[in-house]
Amino acid sequence: MDGKKCSVWMFLPLVFTLFTSAGLWIVYFIAVEDNKIIALNVPERQPGSKRPPYISCYLCVSATPELQQRALCSQSIAGDAPPASCVFSQVMNMAAFLALVVAVLRFIQLKPKVLNPWLNVSGLVALCLASFGMTLLGNFQLSNDEEIHNVGTSLTFGFGTLACWIQSALTLKINLKNEGRKVGIPRVALSASITLCVVLYFILMAQGIHMHAARIQWGLVMCFLCYFGTFAVEFRHYRFEIVCSEYQENFLSFSESLSEASEYQTDQV
Repeated sequence: MDGKKCSVWMFLPLVFTLFTSAGLWIVYFIAVEDNKIIALNVPERQPGSKRPPYISCYLCVSATPELQQRALCSQSIAGDAPPASCVFSQVMNMAAFLALVVAVLRFIQLKPKVLNPWLNVSGLVALCLASFGMTLLGNFQLSNDEEIHNVGTSLTFGFGTLACWIQSALTLKINLKNEGRKVGIPRVALSASITLCVVLYFILMAQGIHMHAARIQWGLVMCFLCYFGTFAVEFRHYRFEIVCSEYQENFLSFSESLSEASEYQTDQV
């Protein structure tokens, strides 16, 4: 790939993927070093030992009080206690911001290409809600505020999965630069993997198989991050500009004047 023919915006999804994955693994190693959680490579968790290495934990509010208490005692998240929680909060806040920027740019990129905008708008809304869920996960640990943490987990995993399927459908339907199938098929595969991981995660948690559930959750998050990284393929053809102009009486509408995406001209210097 010739760097002179690519937009610098292609690096935004890559930075998001690399920064967030590196940050989460740093949180994991801090928690393991402080003996807060079990390492992922431990075959089985013994009764009374350290807690499983969940990134995030969803405690089913519909369960009986006895089951809730047992789950709360046996489950943890890698970023639940300082100093790992401090790093986890910062990583999730930055990840939420970058994910929101990617979501808005993706919406602007596809806006001139879609005839029926409802699917594009739905993708934007889903990604925005998933980004908001990331901030709840990062700032409200399970041990501090269980209900808000559960809401953040539901928003992140639920709307994040929905957004992946929507973007996969848009990729195949719009076929930017005739790369729809080349990018769409891996995105469909990642979306299917994410959906499968979500289902397996809740099944394993319900059965109390926490070590395998934690491994599935880490795989789920890595699939999410890889999915975001695929946006670099299409962003490399586009540049994004924010237009600032002096106020006039006959001004364009806000959506027309705020920002627009234009195809990146490879023959420009």
